[in-house]
Amino acid sequence: MSSLASSATSGPHIEVKNLSRSFENRKVLDGVSFKVARGETVVILGGSGCGKTTVLRHIIGSLKPDSGEIWLMGKEITHMKEDEFSEIRKKFGMLFQCSALLNSITVGENIALPLQEHSDLSTEIIDIMVKMKTSMVGLTGFEHLMPSQISGGMKKRVALARAIVMDPEILFCDEPTAGLDPVMTAVVGVLINDLCKKLGMTAVVVTHDMSSVYRIADHIVMLNQGKVVFEGTASEIRASRDPFVKQFINGEADGPVSFKQSGEDYLKSILG
Repeated sequence: MSSLASSATSGPHIEVKNLSRSFENRKVLDGVSFKVARGETVVILGGSGCGKTTVLRHIIGSLKPDSGEIWLMGKEITHMKEDEFSEIRKKFGMLFQCSALLNSITVGENIALPLQEHSDLSTEIIDIMVKMKTSMVGLTGFEHLMPSQISGGMKKRVALARAIVMDPEILFCDEPTAGLDPVMTAVVGVLINDLCKKLGMTAVVVTHDMSSVYRIADHIVMLNQGKVVFEGTASEIRASRDPFVKQFINGEADGPVSFKQSGEDYLKSILG
């Protein structure tokens, strides 16, 4: 085995090093660093506006950092050309917050899209793979329905089936349980956890839903104002004595984050 292949196999599946990004002089990410081991599910946690989705957008290549490095599967991607990165992109799946299904085509056709665009498989083989993935998310027999004919929770599961239809190495999820009731939140969380373990996928999940965090996370990275303020396991975050961490995970009104804030304080907090 070559040294490069050995490094890609033995090193972190994902590594973010000193990632920084500003938008119109506002520092959104400020030296964010963390590693994701192969087969691990890492949850990026934090409140609205903390920078967690911005981190995800950098990892999947839709944003470029002002400084820092991002390593995926042993390769640094921040200066990679689009044709080279497109090959890496084929090795990961993406579950979007809004599901992002195309309303003009059926459930099965939505799931089949990545295979049709990025493989030379026959229609018969694609149909078999679509049925396999719908079965894995508990939606056997729904392939012929339109997205408008299914519930929000079902749309999330269809989007999950589409994200894994090419058997990716890495699964990225942006707020996968947003807008779901508690039961469907649990269902989607269990599905993500179960599929990652069965398929051997590495997963990066962005969320602020603590029930999902405890259900799926092997490791947690918590952000506040663009910086990592906690990194560890679910049991370690429960035991944390940090006032901000405690307020967030317990959903407390009183703490370092106050709802009583003047306009001047607010502007200072976002502009620095």
